[in-house]
Amino acid sequence: MTTKTSINEGATAASVDGRYFQLAGPNHSAFEPGTFVVIHGQDSQKMLGQVDDLTFRIGSPLQGAGRVFGTISDDGRSLDTARFHPFSSARIQTADASTVGLLYDDAAATVTIGSYGSDHTPARLLARRFNRHTFWCGQSGSGKTYALGVVLEQLILHTGLPIVIFDPNADFVRLGDPPEGSDAAGTGLPADRDIRVLRSSPSEGDSLLVRFTDLPLRARGATLHLHPLEDRAEYNELMRLEETVGTLDPVKVVPRLRERGTPAADALAARVENLRVTDWTVWSGPRETAVEVVRDRPDATVLDLGGFAYPDEPLVVAMAVLEDLWARREERRPILIVIDEAHNLCSPDGDSPLQVAVREKIIQIAAEGRKFGLWLLLSTQRPSRIHPSIISQCDNLALMKMASPVDLEGIATIFGFVPAALVARSPQFRQGEALFAGGFVPAPTLVRMGNRLTREGGADISVPLRTP
Repeated sequence: MTTKTSINEGATAASVDGRYFQLAGPNHSAFEPGTFVVIHGQDSQKMLGQVDDLTFRIGSPLQGAGRVFGTISDDGRSLDTARFHPFSSARIQTADASTVGLLYDDAAATVTIGSYGSDHTPARLLARRFNRHTFWCGQSGSGKTYALGVVLEQLILHTGLPIVIFDPNADFVRLGDPPEGSDAAGTGLPADRDIRVLRSSPSEGDSLLVRFTDLPLRARGATLHLHPLEDRAEYNELMRLEETVGTLDPVKVVPRLRERGTPAADALAARVENLRVTDWTVWSGPRETAVEVVRDRPDATVLDLGGFAYPDEPLVVAMAVLEDLWARREERRPILIVIDEAHNLCSPDGDSPLQVAVREKIIQIAAEGRKFGLWLLLSTQRPSRIHPSIISQCDNLALMKMASPVDLEGIATIFGFVPAALVARSPQFRQGEALFAGGFVPAPTLVRMGNRLTREGGADISVPLRTP
């Protein structure tokens, strides 16, 4: 995004309401979708705006449209976002960095995540507007996970908002560690930040555990693939065993059921054996659980879901934590719920009892959780694999390189507040470039992401090369 104004000579704009404008100019004008512009109206009035869309044909003038953010003060030091003036044949030119900064200052955008424009102007987000659900997407290799880490670090650094991260690929397990090979002062997060990392592998620090009795009865039934009506006898037997699984040594669960001697208890024992539930390492017994850690609201809690041997174990963790957050929603204790690779938990196609239960809980939080301080941040490579009832509740968008026409079409439809011309630029983004739009940014902004403060847990593995 250039700051040179001479090549924009001859470009003009007009507006009938002062809020949206049409522009025209010579085809060498240095405008593109997303360009911030200064509009010189009547009586020396200057307004700050942004180009949303452009059309160009060889031999024809450049034409486009955009929006106006407000009127620039006479001294150029502030922006009045409540004053709009219709104008005709106004001169229009690219805004410089200091003028664009008025918009960010007016919105109190304080969280710096990178830069935009050729002059590398700091790009800032509004921390207070993470009280809306956020959708983050980018194809493999776009830098999505690294960029998400940049934003999460800045939230930990500049806010008191607790974060819980569902991390299926161990990408955030080093969130508390300085970058590798960095000895400089000031790197990493401050030492007083409370970062808890719960690992699915017991040999790697704090264990990621849940207690069977932390789950509501419906979730316990889902864990054992029981339906309350179709499996009436076994389900009733389960209701009598609330204090068994998770509090007894797992090897004692089946014998205890066998001791009861009823057909339902025998059937339930066989089900537990067949599903290998007592072999799961996720059960805590008397040890501290993920639910109890999250209740204490550390600055960040990373739940490493990727190392379990059985595919239902990560779902049980998600179910336990989400259910507890929802059950305690009336406490109105804010928390940002980050679900990385969200298609694993939010897919419309998952049909196992646990997949359905987890998805329905996320749908409920998406629809009703915002007013209780339960705010989602969903990150995925494939937007089309997220249940539409979840993605439709998101007010913030972070879009990185995305080449799939189906996914881009869906994003443009769901996030109709984002100029379509900006969404269409996504396939040309380089690694680490992103479009931010929605309530957490003053205006749709194309950003080059900044550097991480902590070590990335899941960086790409290089191809081994032979030496000559």
